Amino acid sequence: MRIIMKFGGTSVRGDGFRRVHGIVSRYLPEDQIVVVVSAIKGVTDDLIDIAHRARRSDEKEISEFLDKLVDSYMELVEVNVGREHLNEAYALASKLRRDLERVLYGIMYLGELTPRSLDYVSGYGETFSAKVGAFILGKLGLEAMGLTGKEAGIVTDDNFGDARVLLNATRYSARRVLEPLLEAGKIPVVGGFSGATQDGIMTTLGRGGSDYTATALGAAVDADQVWLWSDVDGIMTADPRIVPNARTVPELSYREAAELAMVGAKALHPRALEPVWDANIPVYVRNTFNPNGPYTVIHGKEEVNAKVVKAISLIRDAGVITVYGPSMVGAPGTAAKVFEMAASTGTNIMMIAQSASESNISMAMRKGSLDRVYSALERELISKGILRTVEVEDDVSIVAIVGAGMKGTPGVSAKIFSAVAERGINVVMTAQGGSEMNISFVVKSEDSEEAVRAIHDAFKLGEA
Repeated sequence: MRIIMKFGGTSVRGDGFRRVHGIVSRYLPEDQIVVVVSAIKGVTDDLIDIAHRARRSDEKEISEFLDKLVDSYMELVEVNVGREHLNEAYALASKLRRDLERVLYGIMYLGELTPRSLDYVSGYGETFSAKVGAFILGKLGLEAMGLTGKEAGIVTDDNFGDARVLLNATRYSARRVLEPLLEAGKIPVVGGFSGATQDGIMTTLGRGGSDYTATALGAAVDADQVWLWSDVDGIMTADPRIVPNARTVPELSYREAAELAMVGAKALHPRALEPVWDANIPVYVRNTFNPNGPYTVIHGKEEVNAKVVKAISLIRDAGVITVYGPSMVGAPGTAAKVFEMAASTGTNIMMIAQSASESNISMAMRKGSLDRVYSALERELISKGILRTVEVEDDVSIVAIVGAGMKGTPGVSAKIFSAVAERGINVVMTAQGGSEMNISFVVKSEDSEEAVRAIHDAFKLGEA
């Protein structure tokens, strides 16, 4: 069997590569394994921060940051395989350091940070994890080879910061790189989150993009399964920090899992299922710290059982913009103008609601986008009399309920909103997907966690 195993940032920190070694070794030599690794938790944020600071900092500040970065990976080596291997590992890390240093100095000297150079810097945590991680696994007895996403054959478009994998090109290039290694019994250790354009320019796949790397490679090399290892027992019915009796969802269809990913479930990158969907490759979400514990398998079968609701997701730090205007009524194209203005700011609209009178439209989005969208609407539509007013609510959260069983089942919406109302919670805005697989609504942030608990209790999701 051929398995792609992705290990997240919490899975590789500390003595994480010893756990990786233990898990991978369990399936060798019967199975062929490709390992995908994330940066150590927190490193990507630090890299993005130094990239922005490099524009106005000096060589000393950059050098101090790079020393700290190398030290964090040398600590991994020491914890996992001992101090006797530090000199050899330091030589490897120093080369990576020099490559990154040149880019940061370039940003500093030019005083400019482009999306292209930001991608190069922010993806370097995974480069360190892949190269140093392969070194550690080698010292633990596995024949491993560290590869960047680019070296492994991940080909993307040039949408820097949120690139999309070009699956046909990736299939050709990744097979050419990985097949000989797998056939020789070696373990490719691939840095997730990044790839390269067809011209060889480094790109990143968006936050959480290591999942996307794993599934893209799975489709490229005809893997039998993709395993996403993190620090939770699969995908939960709700965030256990909010709902203490939340349970692991044993099975999800691709569509259910995709809905959850799109509404903020942290276990999956929003595009992670695209590569495996048509290929019908099952994806397992498992816990590195509890490898024999419960897990979630995502596959192509949409099984409807007694639990019509599978999981509840909460998106914090959201906001709602509502536009009003009598001239909107019966005026073709007004809604299109509103959405065009929002799109021009690079904002992703998460929910839309329009009254039957056509006199107002509400849009839910991330809180950080509110000012940009408001300014664009005021400048282009209010000033021209197309809209009368724009109202902004910036202290709201989105609750999303997902489950294939909701489709065609009478009374689900009534049960959801009754449960919320019984807790004295006011719903600000609602939306239901055309598939009936996702019902979402907006509440005040202070009420959001109680709303999740109310629905979780109403549908008895904490029961086996």
